[in-house]
Amino acid sequence: MVVKGSVVALVASLLVTASALGGTHATSATTVQVSAGKPTEFKFTVSKKRVPKGVVVFRVTNRGSITHDFKLGKKRTKLLAPGKSAVLRVTFTKAGKYRFSCTLPGHAAAGMKGVSRYGQPSAVLRKPRRPFPPDSAAAIRSA
Repeated sequence: MVVKGSVVALVASLLVTASALGGTHATSATTVQVSAGKPTEFKFTVSKKRVPKGVVVFRVTNRGSITHDFKLGKKRTKLLAPGKSAVLRVTFTKAGKYRFSCTLPGHAAAGMKGVSRYGQPSAVLRKPRRPFPPDSAAAIRSA
């Protein structure tokens, strides 16, 4: 019985240590704010149009004066009355362009749609398309 109690104590100790070192926490999600009905009734405003692969939480708020929803791929929010919000959690396993829209009749045709790149590195990590002119590098060094 002493051995069994020692094993349980050892396992509990390892779990506490792993948790304290961050070994058992979940991967953090990227949050994207989505406003429906802003700046005009039939528009979406998306806070980030590029996010890396992984879990993305879309916090959708209807800032318009009529009901809207938000669909991305095969997932969509419930219908949102004016002033209401919903959360849509999506896991992007591969990079690509993803279409989003409002599914209410006529809303996408009126402009409530768009395309974003998800599952890709941010634009900051990319090399510039053109190198800086030689004189600009000298201007930076002398400043």
